[in-house]
Amino acid sequence: MKIYINRQPRFGPWGGGAKTINRLAELFLSKGHTVVYSLQENIDVIFCFDPRPNAFGENIDHMYAYRKANPKTKIIQRVGDLGTHSKPQLTDLVRYCLDKSDYFIFPSQWSKEWIGFKGENCDVIDNAPMEIFYDNRDTNLQLGDQVRVVTHHWSTNPKKGFDMYQKFEEWCKNKNISFHYIGQLPAGVEFSNRTKPISAEELSKELPKYDIYLTASEEEAGANHVLEAMAAGLPVVYRKSGGSIHNYCNYYGEGYSEFEDMVEEVNRVIKNYSTSKQRVLEYTNTNDFVVNEYHRIVEKVHEN
Repeated sequence: MKIYINRQPRFGPWGGGAKTINRLAELFLSKGHTVVYSLQENIDVIFCFDPRPNAFGENIDHMYAYRKANPKTKIIQRVGDLGTHSKPQLTDLVRYCLDKSDYFIFPSQWSKEWIGFKGENCDVIDNAPMEIFYDNRDTNLQLGDQVRVVTHHWSTNPKKGFDMYQKFEEWCKNKNISFHYIGQLPAGVEFSNRTKPISAEELSKELPKYDIYLTASEEEAGANHVLEAMAAGLPVVYRKSGGSIHNYCNYYGEGYSEFEDMVEEVNRVIKNYSTSKQRVLEYTNTNDFVVNEYHRIVEKVHEN
């Protein structure tokens, strides 16, 4: 098959979506398929990661026009960003596509329900972390004298919860609890303990140095940051309004609604650390499974 992926691979400290594109392209090539990143002749399957214009200015309408001229071409849309983080135009664009693409992949049950998809031409395939995040997994069931809490984000969108992290850092003062932030920050936000964005390999070595993972992010369609934390062996304290995060972490962590609940749940995990740790160590999902499922869907849609 000749498969068009409408986003090019990117390497370095990018978000989880970029990592999935890289792995999927590698898998397609290993299966003997041809992979291209711009619209050209004889494309069998269009795999759309984002309906907005790519580096070549090609958006979803260009893909629909290509299919109209080439009726045998199939369009599979992996619905990632729903526009929930203050991007209403993207939300409208995703809804515009719901009765036009041939098949859809949703990264969580929450994302499918939130966007209002009612069709049967879809699969829900939960995101999962790259295998590298298991390489240095911490299996210690005991806490040390200092409890180390961490979070990481690539995006600087306010819905990542920076205001909550600032409150938490302040709350940690004069306690045997420390907070560390890894990633980019919006203007005007600083943390005492911060590491700038790092590669997946570096992150897989850094996360296991901590004890608890905290996320304040809201309405995430397919939150990779918590999956990387669970693979590293960290119990998660998560915001119940986190969208897919609740789908992913319900069993492996503790949920909260307001700041007061957040610190209560952090204390709960500390108090019951051995139990919380044992639960999260049951998590074994990998990105390898996800991209193989994507490949299965590509073959199924192409054959039909």
